[in-house]
This record gives sequence, C-alpha cells and structure tokens, in this order.
Amino acid sequence: MPAKGFGVLGLPFLVGMAALLGLLPALHSHGLEPQPMMATSPSHIYPRVISGAGREAITSPPPASPDGHPGTKHPANNSLEGHGKKRKVFPVLEVDYRHVRLPFEIALWILLACLMKLGFHVIPTISSIVPESCLLIVVGLLVGGLIKAVGEDPPILQSDIFFLFLLPPIILDAGYFLPLRQFTENLGTILMFAVLGTLWNAFFVGSLLYAVCQIDVTGLSHIGLLANLLFGSIISAVDPVAVLAVFEEIHINELLHILVFGESLLNDAVTVVLYHLFDEYATLDQIFFTDIVLGFLSFFVVSLGGVFVGVVYGIIAAFTSRFTSHIRVIEPLFVFLYSYMAYLSAELFHLSGIMALIAAGVVMRPYVEANISHKSHTTIKYFLKMWSSVSETLIFIFLGVSTVAGQHRWDWTFVICTLIFCLIARVLGVLGLTWFINKFRIVKLTPKDQFIIAYGGLRGAIAFSLGYLIEEKHFDMREMFLTAIITVIFFTVFVQGMTIRPLVDLLAVKKKQETKRSINEEIHTQFLDHLLTGIEDICGHYGHHHWKDKLNRFNKKYIKKCLIAGERSKEPQLIAFYHKMEMKQAIELVESGGMGKIPSAVSTVSMQNINPKALPVERILPALSKDKEEEIRKILRNNLQKTRQRLRSYNRHTLVADPYEEAWNQMLLRRQKARQLEQKINNYLTVPTHKIDSPTMSRARIGSDPLAYDPKPDSENLPIITIDPASPQSPESVDLVNEALKGMRHLPPSPEEDEDEEGLVMPTKEPSSPGTDDVFTPGANDSPSNQRMMRCLSDPGPRPDPEEGDPFIPKGQ
Repeated sequence: MPAKGFGVLGLPFLVGMAALLGLLPALHSHGLEPQPMMATSPSHIYPRVISGAGREAITSPPPASPDGHPGTKHPANNSLEGHGKKRKVFPVLEVDYRHVRLPFEIALWILLACLMKLGFHVIPTISSIVPESCLLIVVGLLVGGLIKAVGEDPPILQSDIFFLFLLPPIILDAGYFLPLRQFTENLGTILMFAVLGTLWNAFFVGSLLYAVCQIDVTGLSHIGLLANLLFGSIISAVDPVAVLAVFEEIHINELLHILVFGESLLNDAVTVVLYHLFDEYATLDQIFFTDIVLGFLSFFVVSLGGVFVGVVYGIIAAFTSRFTSHIRVIEPLFVFLYSYMAYLSAELFHLSGIMALIAAGVVMRPYVEANISHKSHTTIKYFLKMWSSVSETLIFIFLGVSTVAGQHRWDWTFVICTLIFCLIARVLGVLGLTWFINKFRIVKLTPKDQFIIAYGGLRGAIAFSLGYLIEEKHFDMREMFLTAIITVIFFTVFVQGMTIRPLVDLLAVKKKQETKRSINEEIHTQFLDHLLTGIEDICGHYGHHHWKDKLNRFNKKYIKKCLIAGERSKEPQLIAFYHKMEMKQAIELVESGGMGKIPSAVSTVSMQNINPKALPVERILPALSKDKEEEIRKILRNNLQKTRQRLRSYNRHTLVADPYEEAWNQMLLRRQKARQLEQKINNYLTVPTHKIDSPTMSRARIGSDPLAYDPKPDSENLPIITIDPASPQSPESVDLVNEALKGMRHLPPSPEEDEDEEGLVMPTKEPSSPGTDDVFTPGANDSPSNQRMMRCLSDPGPRPDPEEGDPFIPKGQ
C-alpha cells in the first residue's frame, strides 16, 4: 500500500519534471542567456546542432577581438577601459550555456527517458494495462506540445541519429544474447516470413495503393507506381524495436517470440534493398530488364555482404580477446567497438547493418566469453541492457515529439486504405506461408500461433526514419507518406500492442518458461542431440543435426585453437573446474581449523577419510551461488557433449564388415529352406492339392509303382505310421508302433505278413544331424518327425466309396 501510494503521488512529480526537462533546451532563447556570453563565448568550439527549424534563427555572435579572447594574454598593468567591456562583479563567474549546450541537451533527454521508465515501473496499474512504448509515445507528444506552446519548434528525430546512434545498441543486445538454438532450429521458417512475407506485403500494399490512386475521385492520380511501391517497401517491414518492447512484456513462448523477432531482424535486408532500388528507379528515365535482374541480385549482395562483414569483425574481436588476460579492464570495450565498427562498415557500402551486427554478436560471443573474465562478462551484459533500454526509450519519446514537430498532410482515402491493406496483407501472408511451412515442420504452427504472428507484426521507428529519408524533389507526396506511416505506427503500437496481452490470455497461448532449465535437462537435451545425429548418420539423412555436428567438429579442431587462449582451447574445463573447486574446498576446511595437519597433496575426499571426526556435526558446506551455478552450467554445456566424437567416424557406407556375417547368412538361408520344405510336406500330408481319386484309380497308381510304398531296408529303427486302408480313417484307428521294441520281443515278420497285418507303412525322414546346422536343434518332444506324426494323426484320409466293399489296397498286390 505505501508503494502504491507513492506511485500515485509521484506520477505528477515525474510528469512535471519531464515537462521541465523538455522545456529547458528552449528557454535559452527567452532571456536566460546573458549578454556577456555573446561577447566572450567562442562560436567555433562546438558545431551547431539543429534540432528544429526555430534553432536556425539564432545568429552567430560577432567575432571576438583577439584581445578579448580568453586564451589571449593581456599585457601587464593595462586597464580594461579601452576594450569596451563592462566590469564584472565576479571576474570568474558567468553563464555560458552555448559552451555546454550539446552535451547538456543530450544528458537532459537521457535523464528524461530514465525518469519516464522509472515512473512507468513505479505504478504497476498502468504497466499492466498500457505497454511501455505507448506511454513513452504519449510523453513525447506532451513534451513536444509544451515546447511548441512556448513558441519553439520541437526537435525532430533525424534519420542519421536514429540509424547511427540509437538503433545499433538495440540490435547488438538482441544479436549478442540471441537464443541460438531456437533461432537455428526455426531458421527456415524465419527466412520464409522475413523474405517472402516482406516481399508479399510490399508489392501487395504498393500495387493496391496504386490501383486506388488511379481512381479519379481520390485526386491522387499523380502518384505513380514507383512511389507507391517505395511506400509499400517502407511500411511493410516489421520493426524489431516495437516487437521487443511489446513481446517482452507479455512473456510469450520462445517459439512465437523467435519467429516474430527473427523476422523483424532479418527483413532489414529486404527493406534496404527495396528502398534503395525504388529510390534509384525513380531517378531513371527508363527501366530495362537488366536493372530488374541486378536489383534481384542486389538482395543477395546486401544480405550476404552484411553477414560477411559481421563474421569478419566477430573473428577479429574473438582473436583480440585472446590477448587480454593481463588487461581485463578493456575487455568489454573491444566487444562494443568491434560490433559498432561492423555496423558502420556495412552502412558504408549500403549493406545490411542489422545483419552485420547480428552476425558479429553471434560469432564473437562463444570465443570472447571463453577468454574474458566473469566480471567482464557481467559488465558486457548489463551495459548492453542499459544502453539498449535507454535507446529504446529515446526512440519512442522522439516518435511522439517528431509527430508534433513534423509537417503533415492528411488524406483520408490514402491513410485509411494504407491501414486496411497492411492488415489484409499481413493476415494473408501469414496464412499462406504457414500452410506451406507446416508441410515441412515437425512441430506445426497452430491457428493460435498464426493469429499471434499476424497480430504481432508491429511497425515502428525504422519505417518512420526511412520515411524522412525520402527526397522531396523525387517524391512530392513525402508529407502525405509520413502522415500515413505515423498513423500505421500508432495503430499497431497502441491498438495491437495494448490488446495483444488480453488476447494471449483469452486464447490460452503458451507463455514463456520463467525458470531456467535444470542441468539434468540440459544434459539430456545434449544426449538427444547426439542420438539424433547418430541416427541421421546411420540412415544417410543429412539433416540439421548432421551439419551441426560437422560444424562443431570443425570448430573444435581448428577454430577454437586459434581464437581461444591457452589450454582452454582443448576443453579441459570440466577437470580444471573440479580441481579448482576441490582446492577451494580444501582451503576452506583447513581455514576452519577442524582438519589438523594433513598433507597438501591429499584431495578433500581423502581428507575426510583420514580424519572424518574433525568436522563438526552441524557444519554444512555452503550452497553454490548463482554465479557459480551459471559457471557450472556453461562448462557442462560446452563439455558434456562429445562422447560420440571420441569414437571413430562412421556412416552406412563405411561400416566395418562382420567376419561371422556370411556364416550367419548361410545358416539363415538353410533354416528358411528347411521351413519351406516342411511347409510343402505338411501341405501334402494334410491338404490335398487335387480331387481325391476313386479306389480303382488308387489301385492302378500304386500298381504302376509298387516300390514307392515298400518299406526300406533300414526302416526297422524308425518310427512308422500304421494305417488300416479298409476302414475310414479316424484318430482311434491309428496305432503308433515302435519297431525297435517289437524286434527285441520276437523275430521280425516277413514282408508279406507285415504288409498283410499292418497295412501300408510310410517311414518318416530322419532330420539332419545338429552339426550341419547350429541355428536350431530338435528337442525330445519337438522333433520334425513327431510333428509330422501328429499332423498325420489329425488327417482323416480319403473317404471310401460306399458302393464298393473292396479294401483300398487289395491283399497280395
């Protein structure tokens, strides 16, 4: 309750302070600037910075005489009467605002931005309803209105100030701390939205606006196709500053955040190419096909050129950080300077500076953090966050101030059609691209995700600054374009930005995981990555896991040895960190006085085994701090990964041949042939393949080949099947006789008696010896012969002819 009361009472104070800070730069022309400054202050110390049209009316002071210059030495004992200067009450003190005007105004605006940010977070009720960007734009509108009310022209956000000083900190912060895993896994989807989506929006909006302008009723027929396409390329790009400001407040899940934010980062190349392309075409009298082809190729030059510049500066920064072990103080400075140089070098050749900054931050971070100290890492982290936050606040405040200061031309038809066409193009582009992308994605984008992606396409200061870069001599409708751009920006930031939070809650969209993943989860994630890499190698499928593994191998084998200092390039960090913790624990135990005299070469585990009772019972080792846990997490992330890399590289084409593979194949083939033969025999015994013959035909067939049914000489020791052919077959009429036991009891009967008494004897084939096939060995009750016998027992046999009483096989034949 006290905090809430302080916030309510402090709001008028903060707004009043902001108004005074906004008015201070304008008060120097209303009597607060004393006359002595005009005579004594040199006009060439600082260059004039024109923030508005009214500042140009300030005339430069007359040149001071050499005798009156502060740096000129006066002759000794000379009076000041001949110089025409009024004697000062205090010879040293005077008000010299022009001398400190530039840094003083910069400091005032930064202080205004910080106070507004503080007031926004002090009052939780406002922050839960209105996004911070909306409140800052409102503050800018108020400050600009107050400045204009006192007769001064408010300052305008110049394009050079925005692109060279305010935008780089925000992009560097986003690129240096980019979630690389989510970004690389969704890179294809991000490129589809950034390239094809931006091209679709630009040409859709530009062509439809050109069609509207051709209607005579609108009175806009003088606006040509190139002008509309130029305006469409400016208004179609999603702004990274606005997306960051809104999406970080609603805590959307990582997938949607990286898709929308990645699109806003990578569409810079498309926007830069289209803007400069249409601006260049406007100066040409005739456009040829070669100009269109070169414009298409310039997209690859701008995008890939920006990435190349960023990679080069990132490698240089990583290599420089290798030698800073003795001068830790300047380590963060190299990161900032090399990144800014990458951005300026890309802008020097009209390449994509945003992509250069992202590439530089992504490339340098793993090597720089391996070389710099933990304090330098903390400095880089918080300085980037502070710098980007201040730049973002100034951008939104100056958007509001520039809206008041700029000259506008309102056209209802053009502005309303622009707003409607932007919304339609965004929705259709997201739906069409998502339908195509979902055919290749494992994790599909649901309709809720598509709605958030389409609704989160916010416009911001990049479109505003590009609008100010339009040359009025080529495009006389510049003021109308700026009015339409500001309208679209305000609609997306205020309407969409304020309603996206309740819509996310209403649709129950998954929120961002607030807590970090545990070390156990990270280890299992690494394990699954290497498992999928091995599966891709075995299958011969070259997916992103395969190429990621190849890149990690190349990085470890070559790049790390050049860019990481000392033994850290060979990755002994895990063992070194263990020894470091062991030594620190040993020192703490010795300093506690409970260990006694123990040799220094013994580890802490050995110390506890030698004298386990020396420690107090209630003493518990302190828990790890957050910094130490983060250091352990980083070491595990870099080292618990290459279990598979210690083995020999393999794929399906270079597998080692198994010496027993041929023998196993032969055994499997023999087993398969035996099963096929057994199946044929079973079918022959149980399932007749043709119509059953009559008894007369059966006698004729057996008479033609009597030897086929004679018993073999060596069949005394084999089990036989006895069938009575004179009666219908049934399981009870079959008698299984062991001829070996029968031969032991009495003499074997003659063949005639055997055939006469026992009927037809069909010997079974003895299986092959186990030595010929080691795959299977028949058991006592599961031999092939017993299986054949059991199948024969269940065979009803041929049906007898009811009209003939003769036996199936006559005796004596």
